[in-house]
Amino acid sequence: MPTILGQNQYGKAENRVVKITRDGDTHHIKDLNVSVALSGDMDDVHYSGSNANVLPTDTTKNTVFAFAKEHGIESAEQFGIHLARHFVSSQEPIHRARIRIEEYAWERIATSDGNSRFIGADDVKHSFARKGQEIRVTQITYDGESWEVISGLKDLTVMNSTNSEFWGYVKDKYTTLKEAYDRILATDVSARWRYNWTSDEQRMPNWEKSYEQARKHMLQAFAETYSLSLQQTLYQMGSRIINSRSEIDEIRFSLPNNHHFLVDLEPFGLKNDHEVYFAADRPYGLIEATVLRDGVEPKIPVDMTNL
Repeated sequence: MPTILGQNQYGKAENRVVKITRDGDTHHIKDLNVSVALSGDMDDVHYSGSNANVLPTDTTKNTVFAFAKEHGIESAEQFGIHLARHFVSSQEPIHRARIRIEEYAWERIATSDGNSRFIGADDVKHSFARKGQEIRVTQITYDGESWEVISGLKDLTVMNSTNSEFWGYVKDKYTTLKEAYDRILATDVSARWRYNWTSDEQRMPNWEKSYEQARKHMLQAFAETYSLSLQQTLYQMGSRIINSRSEIDEIRFSLPNNHHFLVDLEPFGLKNDHEVYFAADRPYGLIEATVLRDGVEPKIPVDMTNL
């Protein structure tokens, strides 16, 4: 039975582009997942393998990143309009372009007031928390006499768009990573903290207030730490909680390092001045540690997978 070609399209899916707009010390984030699908006179490439009408999908990817620099990202809609118009108007064989964009919202982290902020901190306008992602968790254990309460959160995505460096590390023959003196620091926070309330005879903490305050102090420490490593930031986050909340004795973090790599725009005659990044989802560094009040024995499991 003879066959014919039906509807077809091609393109580059899920291009993760993060655009940082720097308005002096105040930064703004647009975080998009852009998928491009093109269709038109593509019969020959399917029937004979001729690529004469084919714009490489790699080129569509490059266009997304270059347009983030050339046009900025005013809105997901406007960015998609720029892309679709470009592909159809610049490539005669392309008759239709479909641009699908997911936008991930961020909100600015409010830092502590001047009286409580650590010495040397400036107003912070470059730290953000992803909206609508976090899950609050708790585990209560009771044996008829004593209680153990471990609470926390997971899937809280945070980012510093500057004030992060990584250099001076061990180098061997397999090391290719370049030292960074201005980088994005982003992670998905998974944290569990243990309360020192263990008996009905003790005064029970205000659980709602404690959670809100622990979260606040953790985020403020993330925002206000000039980071030379994610490990340093982790320790400051844990220390801030324990020093600020007397009801918490121990906190454990699992922090993936959500790498953002500067995109090389020089092939397109563009300079990337810490503006356009490729957000990689894997592989990632995974930083884990426990921070304890002095004199306290750790009880939170090292592996928090099932906690």
